[in-house]
Amino acid sequence: MSESRQGLILINTGPGKGKTTAALGVGLRAVGLGMRVLMLQFLKGSWHYGELDGVAAFGENFVLKQLGRGFVKIGGAETDPEDIRMVEAAWDEARAAILSGDWDIVILDEINYAISYGMLDPARVVETLLARPDMLHVILTGRNAHPSLVEIADTVTEMREVKHAYQKGILAQRGIEY
Repeated sequence: MSESRQGLILINTGPGKGKTTAALGVGLRAVGLGMRVLMLQFLKGSWHYGELDGVAAFGENFVLKQLGRGFVKIGGAETDPEDIRMVEAAWDEARAAILSGDWDIVILDEINYAISYGMLDPARVVETLLARPDMLHVILTGRNAHPSLVEIADTVTEMREVKHAYQKGILAQRGIEY
């Protein structure tokens, strides 16, 4: 099999654990190969996650930005206009990064939540992904990936929970969940 290179659209979705972690793993592999990675976290922002410190060692080759406030209330009048404004700003930054040609991989962490919560129009995301530079890989994470994104994706992985420690009353563990 001869090697051919082209940018891929990958989606990590489903109710199980590991969507963001899998995207980080791809980013780590890519940085090790001399590629530049940008990870934009659409909703995370109020907590400190270990990955923030982990990727800091890579400098400008692996940039991770939290663009949200953390917990988001959704549904009708409950959706805070500030959260919607932050998702819009995050999408503006993501769109600019995708089209810039500055990155080898752009990870749109939790973007599927922003879309499924009605905070971001999936058609805008599809349009941008289809217009991306030929060699750019884009990874989208979060539950409930929109069908229009699944349709244009090259690889879709659904994480399925078989068993989780919280079912035994074990709380989130440092280094595993955060």
